[in-house]
Amino acid sequence: MSLSKRTTRPLDHLVLPVDALEQARRRLNDLGFTVAEDARHPFGTENACVFFSDSTYLEPLAVASREECEAAALDGNAFVARDQAFRFRQGPQGLSAIVLGTEDAASDHMRFRAHGISGGDMLEFSRPMRLPDGREGLGSFRLAFAADLRSPDFFLFSCQRVRALPSERGALERHDNGVLGISEVVLSETNPTDFQYLLQEAVDEREVEAHSFGMDIETTNAKISVLSAAGMEAFFGRSVRSAERGLRGRAVVFRVADLEVTRAHFARNDIEFSEMGGRLIVPEMPGQGVIFAFGA
Repeated sequence: MSLSKRTTRPLDHLVLPVDALEQARRRLNDLGFTVAEDARHPFGTENACVFFSDSTYLEPLAVASREECEAAALDGNAFVARDQAFRFRQGPQGLSAIVLGTEDAASDHMRFRAHGISGGDMLEFSRPMRLPDGREGLGSFRLAFAADLRSPDFFLFSCQRVRALPSERGALERHDNGVLGISEVVLSETNPTDFQYLLQEAVDEREVEAHSFGMDIETTNAKISVLSAAGMEAFFGRSVRSAERGLRGRAVVFRVADLEVTRAHFARNDIEFSEMGGRLIVPEMPGQGVIFAFGA
Protein backbone atom coordinates (compact mmCIF):
# COMPACT_ATOMS: atom_id res chain seq x y z
CA MET A 1 0.00 0.00 0.00
CA SER A 2 1.46 3.36 -1.00
CA LEU A 3 1.87 6.05 1.61
CA SER A 4 -0.27 8.43 -0.47
CA LYS A 5 -3.28 6.27 0.26
CA ARG A 6 -2.91 6.45 4.02
CA THR A 7 -5.75 8.17 5.85
CA THR A 8 -5.03 8.86 9.50
CA ARG A 9 -7.99 7.76 11.61
CA PRO A 10 -9.66 9.60 14.48
CA LEU A 11 -10.00 8.20 17.97
CA ASP A 12 -13.62 7.09 18.26
CA HIS A 13 -13.87 5.62 21.77
CA LEU A 14 -12.21 3.50 24.44
CA VAL A 15 -13.42 0.16 25.80
CA LEU A 16 -13.21 0.03 29.61
CA PRO A 17 -14.19 -3.34 31.10
CA VAL A 18 -15.98 -2.96 34.43
CA ASP A 19 -17.37 -5.41 36.95
CA ALA A 20 -20.87 -3.88 36.93
CA LEU A 21 -22.43 -0.86 35.23
CA GLU A 22 -24.03 0.32 38.48
CA GLN A 23 -20.63 0.53 40.16
CA ALA A 24 -19.10 2.30 37.14
CA ARG A 25 -21.98 4.75 36.96
CA ARG A 26 -21.54 5.72 40.64
CA ARG A 27 -17.82 6.28 40.22
CA LEU A 28 -18.12 8.21 36.97
CA ASN A 29 -20.92 10.38 38.40
CA ASP A 30 -18.74 11.15 41.43
CA LEU A 31 -15.95 12.22 39.07
CA GLY A 32 -18.37 14.63 37.40
CA PHE A 33 -19.23 12.74 34.23
CA THR A 34 -22.72 12.51 32.75
CA VAL A 35 -23.42 8.86 31.96
CA ALA A 36 -25.89 7.64 29.35
CA GLU A 37 -28.51 5.03 30.13
CA ASP A 38 -27.53 1.37 30.07
CA ALA A 39 -27.58 -0.21 26.61
CA ARG A 40 -27.48 -3.89 25.73
CA HIS A 41 -25.51 -5.52 22.91
CA PRO A 42 -27.10 -8.46 21.08
CA PHE A 43 -24.25 -10.75 22.18
CA GLY A 44 -24.45 -10.53 25.97
CA THR A 45 -22.47 -7.42 26.91
CA GLU A 46 -23.83 -4.05 28.01
CA ASN A 47 -22.50 -0.52 28.34
CA ALA A 48 -23.21 2.88 29.86
CA CYS A 49 -21.30 5.38 27.74
CA VAL A 50 -19.83 8.80 28.50
CA PHE A 51 -20.01 11.06 25.44
CA PHE A 52 -17.87 14.13 24.80
CA SER A 53 -18.31 17.20 22.62
CA ASP A 54 -15.24 16.26 20.52
CA SER A 55 -17.16 13.16 19.30
CA THR A 56 -15.11 10.70 21.37
CA TYR A 57 -16.52 8.66 24.22
CA LEU A 58 -15.83 6.13 26.94
CA GLU A 59 -17.50 2.73 26.82
CA PRO A 60 -17.64 1.11 30.26
CA LEU A 61 -18.41 -2.50 29.34
CA ALA A 62 -19.97 -5.17 31.57
CA VAL A 63 -21.22 -8.71 31.10
CA ALA A 64 -25.03 -8.84 31.07
CA SER A 65 -25.33 -12.54 30.24
CA ARG A 66 -22.42 -14.90 30.62
CA GLU A 67 -24.24 -17.57 28.64
CA GLU A 68 -24.83 -15.24 25.68
CA CYS A 69 -21.22 -14.04 25.79
CA GLU A 70 -19.85 -17.57 25.82
CA ALA A 71 -22.07 -18.56 22.90
CA ALA A 72 -21.01 -15.47 20.93
CA ALA A 73 -17.32 -16.13 21.58
CA LEU A 74 -17.67 -19.75 20.43
CA ASP A 75 -19.38 -18.43 17.30
CA GLY A 76 -16.33 -16.30 16.45
CA ASN A 77 -17.30 -12.92 17.92
CA ALA A 78 -13.86 -11.38 18.42
CA PHE A 79 -15.14 -8.47 20.51
CA VAL A 80 -16.64 -10.77 23.13
CA ALA A 81 -13.83 -13.33 22.98
CA ARG A 82 -11.21 -10.67 23.65
CA ASP A 83 -13.28 -9.16 26.45
CA GLN A 84 -13.54 -12.58 28.07
CA ALA A 85 -9.79 -13.14 27.71
CA PHE A 86 -9.03 -9.75 29.26
CA ARG A 87 -11.27 -10.44 32.24
CA PHE A 88 -9.74 -13.88 32.74
CA ARG A 89 -6.18 -12.57 32.76
CA GLN A 90 -6.53 -9.06 34.22
CA GLY A 91 -9.81 -9.04 36.14
CA PRO A 92 -12.98 -7.06 35.44
CA GLN A 93 -11.48 -3.55 35.41
CA GLY A 94 -9.20 -1.79 32.96
CA LEU A 95 -8.71 -0.45 29.44
CA SER A 96 -8.80 -3.23 26.86
CA ALA A 97 -9.20 -1.54 23.45
CA ILE A 98 -8.70 1.64 21.46
CA VAL A 99 -11.37 2.18 18.83
CA LEU A 100 -10.70 4.22 15.69
CA GLY A 101 -13.27 5.74 13.39
CA THR A 102 -13.54 4.56 9.79
CA GLU A 103 -15.80 4.98 6.79
CA ASP A 104 -15.00 1.51 5.46
CA ALA A 105 -14.44 -1.25 8.00
CA ALA A 106 -14.39 -3.90 5.26
CA SER A 107 -11.36 -2.28 3.64
CA ASP A 108 -9.69 -1.98 7.04
CA HIS A 109 -10.29 -5.66 7.67
CA MET A 110 -8.65 -6.55 4.35
CA ARG A 111 -5.72 -4.26 5.14
CA PHE A 112 -5.27 -5.74 8.61
CA ARG A 113 -5.24 -9.24 7.14
CA ALA A 114 -2.75 -8.24 4.44
CA HIS A 115 -0.39 -6.81 7.07
CA GLY A 116 -0.69 -9.78 9.42
CA ILE A 117 -2.42 -7.94 12.26
CA SER A 118 -6.02 -9.11 11.91
CA GLY A 119 -7.64 -9.66 15.29
CA GLY A 120 -10.52 -11.81 14.04
CA ASP A 121 -13.51 -11.81 11.73
CA MET A 122 -15.44 -8.61 11.10
CA LEU A 123 -18.44 -7.99 13.31
CA GLU A 124 -21.72 -6.30 12.35
CA PHE A 125 -24.46 -5.53 14.85
CA SER A 126 -27.17 -3.07 15.87
CA ARG A 127 -28.18 -1.74 19.28
CA PRO A 128 -30.77 0.71 20.63
CA MET A 129 -29.97 3.87 22.59
CA ARG A 130 -32.26 6.07 24.69
CA LEU A 131 -31.53 9.80 24.94
CA PRO A 132 -32.28 11.95 28.01
CA ASP A 133 -35.39 13.40 26.33
CA GLY A 134 -36.88 9.93 25.96
CA ARG A 135 -36.20 9.50 22.26
CA GLU A 136 -34.84 6.17 21.10
CA GLY A 137 -32.50 5.45 18.23
CA LEU A 138 -31.02 2.35 16.64
CA GLY A 139 -27.34 2.32 15.75
CA SER A 140 -25.73 -0.16 13.39
CA PHE A 141 -21.99 -0.78 13.39
CA ARG A 142 -19.34 -2.69 11.45
CA LEU A 143 -16.06 -3.50 13.26
CA ALA A 144 -12.64 -4.61 11.98
CA PHE A 145 -10.11 -5.87 14.53
CA ALA A 146 -6.33 -5.45 14.80
CA ALA A 147 -4.17 -7.29 17.32
CA ASP A 148 -0.77 -8.79 18.06
CA LEU A 149 -0.41 -12.25 19.61
CA ARG A 150 2.45 -10.92 21.76
CA SER A 151 -0.04 -8.59 23.47
CA PRO A 152 -3.05 -10.66 24.62
CA ASP A 153 -4.45 -8.00 26.97
CA PHE A 154 -4.98 -5.22 24.44
CA PHE A 155 -6.41 -4.80 20.93
CA LEU A 156 -7.65 -2.13 18.54
CA PHE A 157 -10.53 -2.00 16.13
CA SER A 158 -12.00 0.35 13.59
CA CYS A 159 -15.68 1.20 13.89
CA GLN A 160 -17.90 2.17 10.98
CA ARG A 161 -21.26 3.68 11.82
CA VAL A 162 -23.46 2.09 9.20
CA ARG A 163 -26.47 3.69 10.87
CA ALA A 164 -25.50 6.42 13.30
CA LEU A 165 -27.13 6.87 16.66
CA PRO A 166 -28.97 10.18 17.23
CA SER A 167 -26.43 13.00 17.09
CA GLU A 168 -28.37 15.54 19.17
CA ARG A 169 -27.05 14.49 22.56
CA GLY A 170 -25.96 17.82 23.98
CA ALA A 171 -27.20 17.02 27.49
CA LEU A 172 -25.03 13.91 27.57
CA GLU A 173 -21.96 15.87 26.46
CA ARG A 174 -22.11 18.37 29.34
CA HIS A 175 -20.09 17.28 32.36
CA ASP A 176 -19.84 18.88 35.79
CA ASN A 177 -16.07 18.34 35.78
CA GLY A 178 -15.69 20.46 32.63
CA VAL A 179 -14.33 17.68 30.41
CA LEU A 180 -14.53 18.44 26.69
CA GLY A 181 -12.92 15.31 25.27
CA ILE A 182 -10.00 12.88 25.22
CA SER A 183 -6.56 14.29 24.41
CA GLU A 184 -4.37 11.24 25.04
CA VAL A 185 -4.57 7.49 25.61
CA VAL A 186 -1.62 5.96 27.47
CA LEU A 187 -0.38 2.39 27.16
CA SER A 188 2.67 0.79 28.71
CA GLU A 189 5.22 -1.72 27.45
CA THR A 190 8.83 -2.55 28.36
CA ASN A 191 10.03 -1.81 24.82
CA PRO A 192 7.36 0.46 23.29
CA THR A 193 8.67 0.39 19.72
CA ASP A 194 8.13 -3.38 19.55
CA PHE A 195 4.48 -2.48 18.86
CA GLN A 196 5.09 0.45 16.54
CA TYR A 197 3.95 -1.51 13.47
CA LEU A 198 0.63 -2.55 15.03
CA LEU A 199 -0.26 1.02 15.98
CA GLN A 200 0.90 2.49 12.68
CA GLU A 201 -1.31 0.17 10.68
CA ALA A 202 -4.31 0.43 13.00
CA VAL A 203 -4.21 4.25 12.96
CA ASP A 204 -3.10 4.26 9.29
CA GLU A 205 -0.39 6.77 10.18
CA ARG A 206 3.28 6.21 9.41
CA GLU A 207 4.77 9.02 11.49
CA VAL A 208 5.77 8.03 15.03
CA GLU A 209 7.63 10.18 17.53
CA ALA A 210 10.13 8.18 19.57
CA HIS A 211 11.52 9.64 22.79
CA SER A 212 13.44 8.50 25.85
CA PHE A 213 10.28 7.31 27.63
CA GLY A 214 8.62 5.55 24.70
CA MET A 215 6.75 6.65 21.58
CA ASP A 216 3.72 8.68 20.48
CA ILE A 217 1.47 8.36 17.46
CA GLU A 218 -1.15 10.95 16.53
CA THR A 219 -4.67 10.16 15.45
CA THR A 220 -6.55 13.08 13.90
CA ASN A 221 -7.97 14.14 17.27
CA ALA A 222 -5.88 12.57 20.06
CA LYS A 223 -2.48 11.12 20.86
CA ILE A 224 -1.69 7.50 21.62
CA SER A 225 1.36 7.15 23.86
CA VAL A 226 3.23 3.98 24.74
CA LEU A 227 5.43 4.49 27.79
CA SER A 228 8.11 2.42 29.46
CA ALA A 229 8.04 1.85 33.22
CA ALA A 230 10.24 4.94 33.58
CA GLY A 231 7.76 6.94 31.50
CA MET A 232 4.83 5.88 33.66
CA GLU A 233 6.77 6.97 36.73
CA ALA A 234 7.81 10.29 35.19
CA PHE A 235 4.42 11.36 33.81
CA PHE A 236 1.96 9.73 36.20
CA GLY A 237 3.94 8.82 39.33
CA ARG A 238 2.92 5.21 38.86
CA SER A 239 5.19 2.18 39.21
CA VAL A 240 4.59 -0.70 36.81
CA ARG A 241 6.53 -3.93 36.54
CA SER A 242 9.38 -3.29 34.11
CA ALA A 243 9.53 -6.97 33.08
CA GLU A 244 5.87 -7.12 32.06
CA ARG A 245 5.55 -7.55 28.29
CA GLY A 246 2.72 -6.64 25.95
CA LEU A 247 0.67 -3.47 25.62
CA ARG A 248 -1.41 -2.57 28.66
CA GLY A 249 -3.95 0.24 28.90
CA ARG A 250 -2.85 2.55 31.72
CA ALA A 251 -4.38 6.03 31.54
CA VAL A 252 -6.81 8.37 29.82
CA VAL A 253 -6.01 12.09 29.63
CA PHE A 254 -9.02 14.39 29.36
CA ARG A 255 -9.13 17.91 27.94
CA VAL A 256 -10.99 20.27 30.28
CA ALA A 257 -12.43 23.75 29.81
CA ASP A 258 -11.16 25.08 33.16
CA LEU A 259 -8.96 23.05 35.48
CA GLU A 260 -10.16 25.03 38.49
CA VAL A 261 -13.73 23.87 37.81
CA THR A 262 -12.47 20.29 37.79
CA ARG A 263 -10.50 20.83 40.98
CA ALA A 264 -13.53 22.35 42.74
CA HIS A 265 -15.73 19.44 41.72
CA PHE A 266 -13.22 16.94 43.08
CA ALA A 267 -13.05 18.86 46.35
CA ARG A 268 -16.86 18.77 46.72
CA ASN A 269 -16.96 15.02 46.07
CA ASP A 270 -13.87 14.18 48.11
CA ILE A 271 -12.05 12.73 45.07
CA GLU A 272 -8.47 11.67 45.71
CA PHE A 273 -5.99 13.17 43.25
CA SER A 274 -2.42 14.39 42.88
CA GLU A 275 -0.94 17.04 40.59
CA MET A 276 1.81 16.42 38.03
CA GLY A 277 2.79 18.48 35.01
CA GLY A 278 -0.25 20.74 35.20
CA ARG A 279 -2.67 17.82 35.39
CA LEU A 280 -4.91 16.41 38.08
CA ILE A 281 -4.12 12.69 38.35
CA VAL A 282 -6.88 10.44 39.72
CA PRO A 283 -5.75 6.89 40.54
CA GLU A 284 -7.66 3.76 39.58
CA MET A 285 -10.72 2.92 41.64
CA PRO A 286 -13.53 0.34 41.32
CA GLY A 287 -15.63 1.42 38.35
CA GLN A 288 -12.65 3.35 36.94
CA GLY A 289 -10.06 0.76 36.02
CA VAL A 290 -7.24 3.04 34.83
CA ILE A 291 -5.69 6.37 35.75
CA PHE A 292 -7.75 9.39 34.74
CA ALA A 293 -5.76 12.59 34.18
CA PHE A 294 -7.41 15.99 33.70
CA GLY A 295 -5.71 18.90 31.99
CA ALA A 296 -4.62 19.97 28.53
